[in-house]
Amino acid sequence: MYINTAMVFGNLTRDPELKTLPNGTAVASFSIATNRSHKKIDGTRVEETEFHNIIVYGAQAESCAQYLKKGSSAYVQGRLQTRSWDRRQYRTEIAADRVQFGPRPTKSDVVPETDPDHVPDAERAADAMPGGDYPTPESEDINPDDIPF
Repeated sequence: MYINTAMVFGNLTRDPELKTLPNGTAVASFSIATNRSHKKIDGTRVEETEFHNIIVYGAQAESCAQYLKKGSSAYVQGRLQTRSWDRRQYRTEIAADRVQFGPRPTKSDVVPETDPDHVPDAERAADAMPGGDYPTPESEDINPDDIPF
């Protein structure tokens, strides 16, 4: 038995590009970036980014083109496939069987870079608390039996 499965969760690096095959099937292609953080032997932290080419077919391709955009997060499950042309050029991509959209950013998550008066919500909430009295996990009544896992 052989297994060819790929699963990635990350952010789109560009808007999906939607095309139609001659037989009428919709095809969407986009790229997802995933990050990995680890420590070297000397203790320094290293951040690595991988870029994955994704291709989606059919109605799912149309949904991806409609709802996903650059920066959106998505979970993709599919199989690895390599296409080649001209004997020297090739591209390995994930042919998606399943695409699950991640959480949509809210308006407060989007910060205009040109707004010098923008105050993050966390700072605004901290300023609103009198006397710097911040809630801590120890001050909340949490019953371990209420946790669903």
